Amino acid sequence: MSATIIDGKAIAAAIRSELKTKIDQLTGRPPALSVVLVGDDPSSHAYVRMKRRACQEVGIRSEVLLFPSSIEESTLLSEIDRLNQSPEVDAILVQLPLPKHLSTSKVLFHVASEKDVDGFHPVNAGLLLIGDAQAKIPCTPLGVQELLMRSSFDPAGKHVVIVGRSNIVGKPLAALLMQKREGSNATVTVVHSQSEHLRSYTQQADILIAAMGQPHFITPSHVREGAVVIDVGISYQGKKMVGDVMFQEVKQKAAAITPVPGGVGPMTVAMLLKNTLQCYLENG
Repeated sequence: MSATIIDGKAIAAAIRSELKTKIDQLTGRPPALSVVLVGDDPSSHAYVRMKRRACQEVGIRSEVLLFPSSIEESTLLSEIDRLNQSPEVDAILVQLPLPKHLSTSKVLFHVASEKDVDGFHPVNAGLLLIGDAQAKIPCTPLGVQELLMRSSFDPAGKHVVIVGRSNIVGKPLAALLMQKREGSNATVTVVHSQSEHLRSYTQQADILIAAMGQPHFITPSHVREGAVVIDVGISYQGKKMVGDVMFQEVKQKAAAITPVPGGVGPMTVAMLLKNTLQCYLENG
């Protein structure tokens, strides 16, 4: 058996097309996203360029505020205040990582929760946990959910095992998939680096989601025959991008699997666009 390859690029393209249609029908100004970029990290600049291109494709106005890596925290917070108060800005994204002298949590939590396009603010984390529809959901977990639903792998009633407990993916994804609503209703287990007998959990998964950031951590021995495997991890071996899953080996055992690149990554950007439109519609 060889797995179905879940094409995140194609699904993300379909979502962008749908969003463009919705945005084209809006009256008044287009949705507006402000990106805060600190320093000159090449990867961060590349990600921001990719996000700007995606915004342009669907009709979202985006601006990048570029600050030197030496910026004082108080100055950066003042700039975020200005964006929070601007009626012309619907959504704010702080590109990570930030320079070490800046408190990532303080900066992220300073973004107004209603403009928090990444869903990292504690208010949005709380709203997600209680199942409130106003929650801004982090882009990668939301992308995983969309990927599953649009590939006809509804999580409802299934045992989903998430490997990884980060605030960006593991925790919010667990909260999202256990909600009592369409696209969720899963039985969710979260395992991590300190879990004993980790394989005994992953082998039970109907849907196995790898989100540890450890290249090729998930081997065929972790995977139940016929499982759906979603690889969120991104690492580099030299210049080659790889995931948390041993793709070639695991695809012989799984029913379906996402590649890296071309799986979850494009979905994350598509959900950024979707969240920006949500901020626009709710704040306008």
